[in-house]
Amino acid sequence: MPAKTKKIRSIFVFYWFLLAYIVAALIWWYIALSRQNEQMTAYKLADLHANDPAYLAKQEKIEEEKKRKTAQYIGEGLTFFLLILAGAIFVYRSVKKELNLSNQQQRFMVAVTHELKTPIAIAKLNLETLQKRKLEDTQRERLLENTLHEANRMNALCNNMLLSSQLDAGGYRFTLDDIDLSALLEECLNDFRQRYPKKNIEATIHPGLHIQGDQLLLQLAVNNLLDNAMKYTPKDTSVSLSLQPITNGTELVVADQGAGIPDADKKNIFEKYRRLGNEATRQSKGTGLGLYLTQKIIRQHKGKIFVTDNEPSGARFVIQLQHTS
Repeated sequence: MPAKTKKIRSIFVFYWFLLAYIVAALIWWYIALSRQNEQMTAYKLADLHANDPAYLAKQEKIEEEKKRKTAQYIGEGLTFFLLILAGAIFVYRSVKKELNLSNQQQRFMVAVTHELKTPIAIAKLNLETLQKRKLEDTQRERLLENTLHEANRMNALCNNMLLSSQLDAGGYRFTLDDIDLSALLEECLNDFRQRYPKKNIEATIHPGLHIQGDQLLLQLAVNNLLDNAMKYTPKDTSVSLSLQPITNGTELVVADQGAGIPDADKKNIFEKYRRLGNEATRQSKGTGLGLYLTQKIIRQHKGKIFVTDNEPSGARFVIQLQHTS
């Protein structure tokens, strides 16, 4: 068991022990006060004289005082117990959330390291090959194209990391321009067809659909969805993209024919650093930032994004935005 895991487990054991001790002390406090109340009541009753004309009234008054104090102790005890319970739950959830975030960030750093090492190693090998060997033009073109592809991967990763930091910190200046969304998608498609010449991309784009938005952010959102679809789509299958007008808006759908997303993961797939738990996804490249950023971007544009099943297999990411014409 790793030292960090042991330390965390020890902290939680101490936490629950301390909570149990506080609850036990509260119960002991209630029992002690109840016994004291019983003793005081017995002492006051013993001090009464049976021949006193007001004996019954005094006895009733003492019993009422006993009941009132018992109710007071119960009320105060329950109040303290509920406050302690609420505080314990709050602290537990906060610590657990921070631990989960820490684990996610650690996994993110490992993923980023692998994401950067691979294209750097490929680009270095390609350049060394070009430097040391005399190659035919077709071979040189293939190596240069491959190196450019890996450089684009690194650039996209850096853009995602930088933009995520800026959006979280509120440092990005969001601009509203009139954007031809149809033309923007055509541009993104052309880029991906050059990057993935062996992948089949089916597109149905309604022309002339405009929205008010930030072109850089929207382009990044579309690229993230397309990159995600390319990543999880098996060979000899296709990725489909459609842009169509709907009532009071525009709907963009990116669908793949991969393994799909389990229903249990659909609600949290857009969380930061989130990656699916199945082996096929874990073995694929990624940092868990793409879908998180895409959702933030779409929300910045007052739009909606959600995921559904693609028949017969795969996932459909649906974006709905308002358009201006």
